[in-house]
Amino acid sequence: MLPGLGGFVLGFVCLGWGSASAAGEGKAQEALQERYRLGSLLGRGGFGSVCSGTRLSDGARFLLVLERPERSQDLSGFLAERRFLPEEEARGLFRQVLEAVRHCTSCGVLHRDIKPENILLDLATGQLKLIDFGCGAFLQDTAYTQFAGTLAYSPPEWIHHQRYHGEAATIWSLGLLLYHLVMGKHPFRRGQQIIWGRILFPRWLSQECQDVIKRCLSMQPLDRPSLEDLFHDPWLQGVHLP
Repeated sequence: MLPGLGGFVLGFVCLGWGSASAAGEGKAQEALQERYRLGSLLGRGGFGSVCSGTRLSDGARFLLVLERPERSQDLSGFLAERRFLPEEEARGLFRQVLEAVRHCTSCGVLHRDIKPENILLDLATGQLKLIDFGCGAFLQDTAYTQFAGTLAYSPPEWIHHQRYHGEAATIWSLGLLLYHLVMGKHPFRRGQQIIWGRILFPRWLSQECQDVIKRCLSMQPLDRPSLEDLFHDPWLQGVHLP
């Protein structure tokens, strides 16, 4: 499974099964079918901020997803050029990401790898798309015991106990993303800092924005807001969306 090629090919490519063993081919087919089911769920309703189109070849031998968005850049590159964003601009972008994640969970899908590299920004319209569901999984009420995603965005409960619940881990990664938007960097440089949860803010950042980040990055999963609570937070209301 190869995530985005060349920055403009979004999705996954699966190939080279002809020389694989029967057991290996069976596992690859199973993984492929799961990706297809995830994409089918996300495609319902035509939500514009999730890029999840899927196509199966004859015989379901490979999955190829192609899209060439014009004038687009992932948030990682965008932030590298801008360093950090004004709070009002970050608020609008974060609201879009939150709505995309909310749509995913309403479809029963957990992204599991929310980070700037997996968010595509249309430079002309300001619209965001959540991309690369290579680590995606079906949403479940019980804890996940196998890690998928980017270790730097893993929640402290995974570091301590090697288990996490989907919504709480998602909120954690959203808190990291928001901090990255307004500060231009990851809040934790080392694993030990994640465990202690020490976060520094500049004086110019509003208390309302700081509070959202602090709540999302609570060390205890139960202290973090739910997606719905975060969606209705006063700081995120009245945002003009493209």
